[in-house]
Formats: sequence, C-alpha cells, structure tokens
Amino acid sequence: MISWYLAAALILAAFLMMEFVAWFSHKYVMHGFLWVLHKDHHIRDGRKFEWNDVFAVIFATPSFLFIYFGIQDGFDWKFYIGLGIALYGFAYFIFHDVLVHNRLPFLSRLSNRYLRATITAHMDHHKPNAFYNYGFLLAPMKYYKEEWAKKSSSNK
Repeated sequence: MISWYLAAALILAAFLMMEFVAWFSHKYVMHGFLWVLHKDHHIRDGRKFEWNDVFAVIFATPSFLFIYFGIQDGFDWKFYIGLGIALYGFAYFIFHDVLVHNRLPFLSRLSNRYLRATITAHMDHHKPNAFYNYGFLLAPMKYYKEEWAKKSSSNK
C-alpha cells in the first residue's frame, strides 16, 4: 500500500500525461495511419455512434489493465496510474462528447471562458482542411487570450 500523497501524485501525473498522449495519438495516429477510423468524426451528420468511438476502447484498455494488475498486486502504483488514465477518459468524454459535440443532451447550458475557448479551438479543428489543434482539454493559448479579451472589452 502506498501513501495517499504518492497515490494522488500518481493519479495527477497520469491524468496530465494523458493530455500529451491524446494530443500525440490524435495528431499522428488518428490523423495518420488510423484516419480510416477517425474521419467519420469529422463528418457531423447526427449519428450517435461513429467508427471513431473505437478509440475509446483502445484508450480504456491500458487503464483497465493498470487497474486490474494494480489491484492484483495490492493496490500498488499501477492501480493509481490506471485510475488517472480512467479519470482523464471520463473528463475527455464529458468535455468532448457531451459539451463540444452534444452527443448526450445534458450540460448544454454549462459555459465559462475556459470551455468557450477550448470548444472554439476544437471546432476550428473540425473545419475542412484544418490540421491543427490536436489537444483535447488544453488548446493553444491564442484561444484563451481571445476569450479573455472578449470579456475585458465588453466590460469597458
């Protein structure tokens, strides 16, 4: 059994590392050799299920394995890494599928500057021939600056 602060650090580190893993795999795998699975996600036609959803299973597999083997080994470090990956997956699902693409119709009224900026970046990524903005929970800084500038200019 590991200490609570090491467990929390492992969960946080795994969660943060997943943003890089998501960016890298989105840019080089989804928009690369597995474009065949991802391209239907860029065609917004109202379908509830897409070939792109296969990536959820792909990303869940290491999380499941880390959690499973971490439990088998007495809740060691592997469990907490797997938990961090799973929490990132949950955050990704809520942000990307629920808030951005409204695939499930709840939380649609939730809005703040961070969400508006990050959603704008993601929607820019979906424009035809736009091959940029590959992150999921963090967007390029220009989007946040633009969103904060809107708020500042409307207060004057």
